[in-house]
Amino acid sequence: MKIPFLRRIDTYLIGKFLGTYFFSIVLIISIGVVFDYNENVDKFAKFNAPMDAIIFQYYLNFIPYYCNLFSSLFVFLSVIFFTSKLADNSEIIAMLSTGMSFGRLMRPYMISSAIIAAMTFYLGSEVIPKGSVKRLAFENTYKRNKKNPTYADNVQLKVDTGVVAFLEHFDGMSKTGIHFSLDKFDGKKLISHLTAGSVTYDTLSNVKYQWRLRNVTIRNLSGYKEEIRYYSQMDSVIRMEPQDFLFIRNQQETMNNAELREYIERQRMRGSGNLTAFEVEYHRRYAAPFAAFILSSIGMSLSSRKRKGGMGFSLGIGIGLSATYILLQSVSATFSINVGLHPFVAAWLPNTIFFFIAWYLYTKAPR
Repeated sequence: MKIPFLRRIDTYLIGKFLGTYFFSIVLIISIGVVFDYNENVDKFAKFNAPMDAIIFQYYLNFIPYYCNLFSSLFVFLSVIFFTSKLADNSEIIAMLSTGMSFGRLMRPYMISSAIIAAMTFYLGSEVIPKGSVKRLAFENTYKRNKKNPTYADNVQLKVDTGVVAFLEHFDGMSKTGIHFSLDKFDGKKLISHLTAGSVTYDTLSNVKYQWRLRNVTIRNLSGYKEEIRYYSQMDSVIRMEPQDFLFIRNQQETMNNAELREYIERQRMRGSGNLTAFEVEYHRRYAAPFAAFILSSIGMSLSSRKRKGGMGFSLGIGIGLSATYILLQSVSATFSINVGLHPFVAAWLPNTIFFFIAWYLYTKAPR
C-alpha cells in the first residue's frame, strides 16, 4: 500500500537507514556476545552453569538489553555510515540539485528515527524488564555467586496514610512473615492495633496486595473504650508486597513502566529515601528514545558533505560524540544518585546538551 506522504526517495533512504541500523546491531552485538562468553566461560564452568541456562536465561536476555542500551550508538554509526556513502557517490548532491531543501531531506531520517524510538521505548518499558529478571538471577548465581536476599528481619514501613506495619521476620521463599502488627492512627492517636502470628502473601488471588493472616487479634480503641476481636484466620488487603521487604540489586531494571511508577509513588508515600535510582531509570526510559532524533540529525549533518578523506573523518567524529553521549548518561545518573541532581534533570541532560549541538550542526550543514 502506498503511503501518501512518502515518495520513492523517502522509502529508499528509510530502507538504507533501517537496513544499516539492524545490520550494525547484528554485527556489533555478535562480537559482544563472543567477547562476553570468552570473558565469563571460566565463571560458567566454575559455578556449573548449564548450557541451556547460558543460552536461554542469559544471552537470550543479554542481547535485547544491550541492543536497547546502545541503541543511540547504533543510530549514530548507521546514519554516518550510509549517509557518507551517499555523499561519496554524489547522491546527496543529486538530491539537493533537484531543488530539495536540506530540511526536506531530513524527513526520511526523522521517520526512521520515530520507528526506532517507538521500538526502543516499547522494548525498554515492557519487554526487557521481564527478561532482566532472568538475566540478573543468572548473573547472581553463575557470575557473581551472590544470591538475592531471601529474608528480612524487623521491617517497619508505612503502608497507607496513618497506617504502619511491622514484621519481625519475613521469609521470601514462602512469602510468609511472623509476628506481624498493623497500627492505624488518627493524627497522633492510635485507633486500632492488629497483631497476627503469621501473614502470607496470596499469590493465587486476583486481588492485589491480598494477605492471609492467622491467629489474629484486633483492638479497636475509642476514647477509654477498647473492643477486642479474635480470628483464627482472615484475608485482608494490605498495601505491601514481598518486594517491599527484600531489596534486590538493580531491582528497577526488572519492573515495567507501570510497576516502576507505582513502586515510586508507594515508596514516596512511605517516606523512603532510596528512590533516586528508580526515579532515574523511570525518566531515562522516556528520555532515551528521543536520542534517535537528536543523534540522527547530528550524524546526517556531519556526513552529508562529500569529503576527500571519505567517511573516516565523519565516522571518527560520530564514534566520539556517541561515546560522549553514553558517558554523559552514566555521569549524570551517578551525579543524581550520589550528589543529589534531580532525576528528571539527570535523565534529560544528555538530550538537552546534544539537542543544541544538533541544532548548530543542522543550521551549518546546508552551507
